[in-house]
Amino acid sequence: GIVVNGLINISISTIEKRYELSSSLTGVISASYDIAFCVLSLFVSFFGERGHKPRCLAFSAFMLGLGSLVFSLPHFSSGKYHYGAKLEDTCQIPGTSSANFTCNATSKSSLPNYLYVFILGQLLLGVGGTPLYTLGTAFIDDSVPKHKSSIYIGIGYAMSLLGPAIGYVLGGQLLNIYIDIEIPESTKMDQDDPRWLGAWWIAFLACFFSIWLLIIPFSCFPKHLPGTAKIQAEKISETHNDGSEVLVETKNIGKSFKDFPVALQILLKNPVLMSLIIASSSEALVATGFATFLPKFIENQFGKTSSFSATLGGLVLIPAAALGQIISGILVSKCKMDCRSIIKFIIGTCSVALLLHTVFLFAKCGNEPFAGVSETYNGTGMLYNLTAPCNANCRCLRSIYYPVCGRDEVQYFSPCFAGCSSHHFNNVKKAYRNCSCIGKPKRENDSEGLFYEAIPGKCPTRCTFLPSFLTFFFFAIVFTFMAVTPTTVAILRCVPAKQRSFALGVQSVFLRLLG
Repeated sequence: GIVVNGLINISISTIEKRYELSSSLTGVISASYDIAFCVLSLFVSFFGERGHKPRCLAFSAFMLGLGSLVFSLPHFSSGKYHYGAKLEDTCQIPGTSSANFTCNATSKSSLPNYLYVFILGQLLLGVGGTPLYTLGTAFIDDSVPKHKSSIYIGIGYAMSLLGPAIGYVLGGQLLNIYIDIEIPESTKMDQDDPRWLGAWWIAFLACFFSIWLLIIPFSCFPKHLPGTAKIQAEKISETHNDGSEVLVETKNIGKSFKDFPVALQILLKNPVLMSLIIASSSEALVATGFATFLPKFIENQFGKTSSFSATLGGLVLIPAAALGQIISGILVSKCKMDCRSIIKFIIGTCSVALLLHTVFLFAKCGNEPFAGVSETYNGTGMLYNLTAPCNANCRCLRSIYYPVCGRDEVQYFSPCFAGCSSHHFNNVKKAYRNCSCIGKPKRENDSEGLFYEAIPGKCPTRCTFLPSFLTFFFFAIVFTFMAVTPTTVAILRCVPAKQRSFALGVQSVFLRLLG
């Protein structure tokens, strides 16, 4: 979880800049984990069912460590990071400064070729991740009494959520260190500088060492934990009764590769399993959407900075999801639910979640005034046009979005579009002066407005919905994720005992493709 869903997501924009990759190519990097996972999970879960599961998990740890190592290699072979001259963000009136932006694009860079190394790293991580989620879950279910397994699986799933949270925090902190550790003497560079890149590779190396330490304990476990035989004997089958259980037992399906199509057909014809799989895929569709776009939603609806929104999103999503999974695991276990009551329980929690999600219909804030978009520049210029008479001579670049808030409480696209020609540091914070586009302060007796005319960042929003939105959303996520552990337990219950890992493999293919 730390590496695959945490570190890679947070490092991708740094890797994009460092290796001169476009976003569509870094998208390929993100997707290659899922591709490897999809291709392999059917085969791993089919053959691993009869094999030595803990040894498969040791192999999984080996591959995960190797993937992390390969992922960090480009940093060591690509040499030092070379950056260009700093781009001025203020208004450059022709003739005042010798700002000549020349750039030699003749030399073709070899950096984009590192894309293939990143893809290889992700494929290795995919190979390592597959046994963990299919065989690992089935091994837990094998080794504990029937009514306890939901608690253990709930804890396991909660850990795979806690991982990304740790990854985000760890990766985010390490991005505050300069990419080559030592900042070159010649430049005064801080983290606000657009050329700043953080040390994304440190965390991957740390994970490589720590994951490889797990190989030893995993390979020491026996094929079946002590007491497993007794536990297995007490379990009563709840397989969907269409004769598949008898078929799997008598014909001993799963020994050789010839049985693969038959085994797959048995599962795809199981209506209970397929309904659960389609339900969990649609659930995953929603959950993935939240995880990806909740920070963006908070940032744009409630006018917060992107780093604050990401932190807030993580603080709400992760505890809520982990809580939901553990609570439902405990409830299923304590109430000793059978397969039917588990499915009723899932319908209940999903209905509550559906009601709570209506919060999105009400959590709306109006747009804040934005010069050239929703407002004119102090009565001059036109709507939907960033250029106005007051900044026409500045030759501003539309490719650099660097919002500033004027003392007239209007947001501007960049200091340049606000017509600011100089900046200074006011109590450590950067502030802009001599801005030709910014009007008088809204409040007449504003003492601060004398020292600056614009400060970096969006204007503070006058919208107060955020706390109530987050409260509702928190509970919506708790109930959404309360369905996850019971769904897994129900899948393990409604298929023949010898096909359990394979069923999880089939589910994970659907989750990756549809969810």
